[in-house]
Amino acid sequence: MTKKIEAFIREEKFEEVKQALYDIGIVGMNVVEVHGHGRQGGVTLAWRTGTYKVDMLPKFQLNVVLSDDNVDKTVETIRKAAYTGEQGDGVIFIYPVEEVVRIRTNERGRDALTYEDDIDVRKGKTTAKAR
Repeated sequence: MTKKIEAFIREEKFEEVKQALYDIGIVGMNVVEVHGHGRQGGVTLAWRTGTYKVDMLPKFQLNVVLSDDNVDKTVETIRKAAYTGEQGDGVIFIYPVEEVVRIRTNERGRDALTYEDDIDVRKGKTTAKAR
């Protein structure tokens, strides 16, 4: 089975999260700039002319599709890299994916998600070394 991880993170943490994912072998991802808010409801800014509330804060939405056995490690990597301890650090959603088809090659399932030196390939190398 395959999962989709959808993470909403602070803009300023994106490079750290991206590098942390590359470091564990996540090489395929999509990123979208979004605006929104969660529990914190936005922020109140004070200017000389008064205060106003900004309720739609800039975030990055990071999407990764991967095999089930890599979900926990990937979620923990995102969580650690995106963490500041302040409100607005973000949220991670995990969805089931029924099928994956690579358009160019018509590969399906896990084969459609495999990249050179990705997390699955690295895991296979580690398993082979352990034998």
